[in-house]
Amino acid sequence: MELIEGIKTRRSIRAYKSTLIPKDTLERILEAARWSPSYTNTQPWEVVVVSGGKKDELYKSLTKMAEAGVPPNREWPQPKSWPPELEKRTKEFFAGRLKAIGVKGEEEQKNALRQVNANFNGAPCIIFLFMDRTLTTWSAFDVGLFAQTLCLAAHSYGIGSCLQAGIINYPDVIRETLGIAKTKLLVLGIIMGYPDAEAPINSYRTGRANLDEFVKWCT
Repeated sequence: MELIEGIKTRRSIRAYKSTLIPKDTLERILEAARWSPSYTNTQPWEVVVVSGGKKDELYKSLTKMAEAGVPPNREWPQPKSWPPELEKRTKEFFAGRLKAIGVKGEEEQKNALRQVNANFNGAPCIIFLFMDRTLTTWSAFDVGLFAQTLCLAAHSYGIGSCLQAGIINYPDVIRETLGIAKTKLLVLGIIMGYPDAEAPINSYRTGRANLDEFVKWCT
């Protein structure tokens, strides 16, 4: 796949086939991602690939916390508010997702989103990205660069992905289940697998702002 085409055609996938991703394919994806840039070549990312029985165990543990009403304690909190233009985009995003799966009522919307997000959206693989807790947000930016490269590499192999905030709501549970030291900060979770082309949720594609909305030319 040509690079620019890959960048423009990559999308967030929210429904997957049950087909497992071969380990050698995941290794090739990670091999590509390891060439991501980082500040002074520090390469701060630490990667945990979760599938099979361990994925099921993790899902049960996270579901138990959610059903018990335990408040999320993400290590990267969401903004308390958005600038107006960003607020407009996020509302359009959720409205578009709900329209794609054909729901309207508020309670029906909540149930639909819960169903879509159930068991990691059916993805057979989750990749968690950690970094040492002593590092700063600059290293978190580097982990973000790694995540983008990872998703693009996966796309080149026909594998879909979605960066998800909801699956890192309970970082302590994730660290405990996966045997990760408390000194490691959970930055991001990425679900990954072969896209289910028949799923209505995957028919939705977000747009992007035009260049003149975010670029200033100084000459």
